[in-house]
Amino acid sequence: MPYKDHKWSRRDFLRAATAAGVGSMIGTIDRFAESSTDLPAMPTRPYGRTGVKVPILGLGGSLDLDQLMLRQAVKWGVTYWDTASSYMGGNSEKRIGKYLGKYPEDRKKIFLVTKSHAWTVNGLTRDLNKSLERMRTNYVDLFCVHSLKSINELDGDTKIWSERTRAAGKIRFFGFSTHSNMAECMLGAAKLGWIDGIMMSYNFRLMHSDQMKRAVDACAHAGIGLTAIKAQGGGSVKTSSEIELELAGRFLQKGFTDAQAKLKAVWENPNIASICTEMPNITILMANVAAAINRTRLSSDDKKMLHKYAQVTQSYYCAGCTDLCESATNGIVPIGDIMRSLMYYHSYGDYRRAAQVFQGIPRRVRIEMASLDYTTAEQRCPQKMAIGNLVRQAVKEL
Repeated sequence: MPYKDHKWSRRDFLRAATAAGVGSMIGTIDRFAESSTDLPAMPTRPYGRTGVKVPILGLGGSLDLDQLMLRQAVKWGVTYWDTASSYMGGNSEKRIGKYLGKYPEDRKKIFLVTKSHAWTVNGLTRDLNKSLERMRTNYVDLFCVHSLKSINELDGDTKIWSERTRAAGKIRFFGFSTHSNMAECMLGAAKLGWIDGIMMSYNFRLMHSDQMKRAVDACAHAGIGLTAIKAQGGGSVKTSSEIELELAGRFLQKGFTDAQAKLKAVWENPNIASICTEMPNITILMANVAAAINRTRLSSDDKKMLHKYAQVTQSYYCAGCTDLCESATNGIVPIGDIMRSLMYYHSYGDYRRAAQVFQGIPRRVRIEMASLDYTTAEQRCPQKMAIGNLVRQAVKEL
């Protein structure tokens, strides 16, 4: 039955999902999951003007990465590995180090990224040295300042540090990650002239913003390598509304899941070098690899459907424009961090990481913030989020 003639119900969706498994593209990989020789090569793209090419799919390291997962990722060409000194209390880097200790020949295949929350050159040096020790390597390919909210957080001392550390051979490239005010940070970086790479929230919800389009174009022109994070735009379909059922139904009939379609939407932009995403198990790794190597393009109607879904559900997704809402509380309440913790909990099902982000907020702020008035913040929010209710929900749950 043609998609346009079909009215999807919850029962229809569940029946189709059961029949399709994890998508027909998964079946393509499942037939030779034990071998990497039969797979099409993982596509790569230039990482800005660094002269390096990276796989379009990268492995996020904030979850529990066992050795089998890492080994299979290498076999399937997922060799952009991202971690941070803070992930899992340092255990993420240690597990990468365990792998590299066992398979040292794979180090040259891997584009290794780690990040630091330090805001001083001494702190960056300390974190980098610890990361190198944990991962049993003498260099990282990209070293990032983590969770930048303003380009003004990078200064001349940071530039000098990056140049000296690069000259010492401990890092190849320098950059930052950002979940808040992404476009502003990217536009600022494009003017600096010494940023090699940026990891930023970018997905089917954010890519249509005129400011984000300008930011991506400016970074591409400046030769900055771009990696999309939070590429699912808030997680998988929950089958709790008609628009979600419509979205899932459309892509199931085309042979792939909504999650795979969301990745494909990001890859439509050739200026995005890679998507770095968390893959907690082999099944999801297989699904994402299948999406990466499959050459089926999204149709214009597919893109319109994703855009429609983004518009209808925008009040459930924080777009990261925290300058607008947080200024309404005089910068006291880190609203962006609160929304991110709720996303980890409800969309990703990751209570541990949600609690970690939430508990990082100073205790005095956590005590006070449930009783504050967020009317002005809600009025400024382009997404029309119920910020006050969400803050109180986070306080109750986390």
